[in-house]
Amino acid sequence: MSGECDVGTVGSLLGDPTVRTILVETSQQPMSANTLSDHCEASQPTVYRRLEELRECDLLVERTRPDPEGGHHRTVYATNVRRVTVELEDGRLDLRIDRREDMADRFTRLVEGM
Repeated sequence: MSGECDVGTVGSLLGDPTVRTILVETSQQPMSANTLSDHCEASQPTVYRRLEELRECDLLVERTRPDPEGGHHRTVYATNVRRVTVELEDGRLDLRIDRREDMADRFTRLVEGM
C-alpha cells in the first residue's frame, strides 16, 4: 500500500459514485464488502475493486473482526479520511489528505518507532 496517490488518482476515485458511497458509509461504521455492495447498489466485484483502489491510496483501512454467530472472522472496511484538500500553489496542484487514526493504529506506530 503506497498511500502516495496523486491529485489525478484521488480525483478520479472521488468522481466515482460507488467510491463516494463507500467513503460515506464506512465513515459511520465499518462494513463488510457484502453490506457495501447493497448500500452502493453495485456488484461485489465492483465494490472489491473500489475497496482495493481506496486501500492503495490509504483512504480506507481493512480490519478483521470476529463473527460471534458464525465462529469465524470477517473483514470489514472503514475510512480513515477526515479531509481531502487540493490547493493551487506556485502553478501546481497540491493534494493534502488528513487521516483519522484510531487508538490501535497509534499504539502500533508507537511500538514500531521504538
